[in-house]
Amino acid sequence: MSEREFDVVVVGAGPAGEVCAGRLAEGDLEVAIVELHLIGGECTFYACMPSKALLRPGELLAEVRRIPGVSEAVTGELDVDAVLSRRDEIIHDLDDSSMEPWLVDRGITIVRERGRLDGERRVRAGEDTLLARRAVVVATGSDALVPPIDGLREAKPWTNREATTSKRVPAGLVVLGGGVVGVELAQAWRTLGSQVTLIEALDRLIAREEPFASERVEESLRERGVDVRTGVKAVSVRARDGEVEVGLESGGPVRGDELLVAIGRQPNTAELGLETIGLEPGRPIEVDDSMRANAWLYAIGDVNGRALLTHMGKYQARIAADSILGEGGPCIALNAEGDRSPRVIFTDPQVAAVGYTLKAAQEAGLNARAVDVPTQGNAGASFYGRSSSPGTARLVVDDDRGIAVGATFTGPEVADFLQAATIAVVAEVPLERLFHAV
Repeated sequence: MSEREFDVVVVGAGPAGEVCAGRLAEGDLEVAIVELHLIGGECTFYACMPSKALLRPGELLAEVRRIPGVSEAVTGELDVDAVLSRRDEIIHDLDDSSMEPWLVDRGITIVRERGRLDGERRVRAGEDTLLARRAVVVATGSDALVPPIDGLREAKPWTNREATTSKRVPAGLVVLGGGVVGVELAQAWRTLGSQVTLIEALDRLIAREEPFASERVEESLRERGVDVRTGVKAVSVRARDGEVEVGLESGGPVRGDELLVAIGRQPNTAELGLETIGLEPGRPIEVDDSMRANAWLYAIGDVNGRALLTHMGKYQARIAADSILGEGGPCIALNAEGDRSPRVIFTDPQVAAVGYTLKAAQEAGLNARAVDVPTQGNAGASFYGRSSSPGTARLVVDDDRGIAVGATFTGPEVADFLQAATIAVVAEVPLERLFHAV
């Protein structure tokens, strides 16, 4: 066993951890980053990247079929083997060797062990102890939440990891959860040939977004042949003879070859050694607006529970690094609930949103109203086939301050709408000035 000293020890080499370590190293600090699994983390190998690789072919095919003159040129169906092969290429066949040079070139020491806190400024990594002169940054991310449903764990369900990296298309797939992961992967695997049943306990899909977004996504999934069941709870799971059977609170059971659990995430803190510094294992690490949990401990990304989004984790990484370096200031782009976070659901139609929904703004005590127009209500919509796939564009306005506090867009290829809306919402651009942004 040996002890090594660094200015900062970063635990977790996902996108947030990488960005933080890189920024600190560029600030001339001596940095170690500890990662047992894959450098690049969940986003690169099991979430954002592979899910979009599975979704994009079907999305593109749907768009082409909406455009007269081009739709006639499309013959045949998707080449499923080619789609899966391209997915594997994008995630480097779960090989992270191409990720190392970015860290090595910045002089960062990579420690290939499981990191665990061991008292103040101390991190156990295998047989070694890493001592942090300035700070420890926890960036261990989150894991799929598996609820205590009778027989669920014994059935060995898919989580997002198995669902985004499967080498075969299941004949039948049951999805528990109608949030972002649930709706995206239900669409992806249905497009690739699975018979998909989607079960959501709440009365609508993607329940944190605007109701019109929920309605349009559900309608689209049904049009594709997904069996969508909302307001229904799963109460039991049984696996036998290569089949999974899910018992429901009402109605008969549903069956499939595979079962995907997509009901939420939990922070990876259970085995982190938080008890050695007086914090509770298994819970998010609470931080202030500099991402600081105490005088020397920082927590960034999913692990602090503020906004479970890769781009927001990277933003938090910059905030934390600047705080450690004695530069910059606190974050302003999200509060403790992450309400200002820009986000996109890559279904077809897409849902792109930033800031509050109307209901959330009103519940926050704002004097808020909605301004809605059809997403297809401009000339450019004609060239994306939006005229045949209607959507809604909504601004949520705080009348007391005269600013937009939220925006939601639904329709084909609307993710790019979000950039300008994010600037308007986060920078609190007065509507009187925004009017002139032609």
